[in-house]
Amino acid sequence: MSGHSKWATIKHKKGAADKARGKLFAKLARQIEVAAKGGGDVDTNPSLRTAVQKAKAARMTNEAIDRAVKRGTGDSDGGTYESIMYEGYAPGGVALMIDVLTDNRNRTGSDIRNIFTKLGGSMAEPGAVSWQFERRGVILTGSGVEEDVIMMTALEAGADDIIAESGAFRVMTDPSVVYDVRVTLDGAGIEVISADSPMVSENLVPITDASEAKAVLRILEALEDNDDVQDVFSNFDISDELMEVAAS
Repeated sequence: MSGHSKWATIKHKKGAADKARGKLFAKLARQIEVAAKGGGDVDTNPSLRTAVQKAKAARMTNEAIDRAVKRGTGDSDGGTYESIMYEGYAPGGVALMIDVLTDNRNRTGSDIRNIFTKLGGSMAEPGAVSWQFERRGVILTGSGVEEDVIMMTALEAGADDIIAESGAFRVMTDPSVVYDVRVTLDGAGIEVISADSPMVSENLVPITDASEAKAVLRILEALEDNDDVQDVFSNFDISDELMEVAAS
C-alpha cells in the first residue's frame, strides 16, 4: 500500500480527521472559492463541480458550500488565492508534493521551507519531484465487504482497478469520475473512508526503519497542519505493522 493511502487510513482510525474537521472544512471552502471564480454553475465549471463533490464527500453542509461559492463569484467578500505546488524530500529520500492555495506566496513559501529545515527534509526545484507522480482517483474502503461485490459495483460505476489491501480495498479511477464512483459505493452500502484525486507515484521508496518512519510522518503532519496546505502527496511504502508503530 502506498504511503499516502495508508496514512489516510491511519488518520481515520486515530480519529484525526474528526479532530481536524474544522480545519478541513476551511480548506475545502477555499478550494470551492477559488474554483468558483471560473463560474458558479457546477454544470459548466468542472473545477467547481469537483471541489463541491469533494466537500460533500467530507460531509460539508450545503450552506457552507453555498457561502464559499458566493465568495468566489463575487456575490460576497472573499480573498484572492494563488495555487502553488511545492516539491521536496522528507527524510529517507521520500518525495513530497505540497498542494497550496495561498493569499501570500512569500509567507507560505517561508513556512514550508522552515518545516522542511526543522524536520530534516529539503525543498526541491520545480520538476525535480513532480515527474514521479500522476493524478489519479483513489477511493479507500472499510473492511468487511466481499471482493466480488466491490469488484462488480466499482467497475460498473467506472473504476479502473480494485486492489485488496489489509482486509479493505483501494479503488482506482480516472480523476473525473472518482466522486461518481464514491456515490455508487455509498449507495451500495460500502463504507468509504476517503475519496480524492491525489498525485500518485509508482516509484515507491521503501521505509523499514521505525525512527525513519516517524520522521517522515512528522514532516507530513507538520505540512498538513499549515492552513495554506491543501494536500501533501508522497511516495513512501511502509508495512502495516511499521505504520501502526510510527503513527502511535
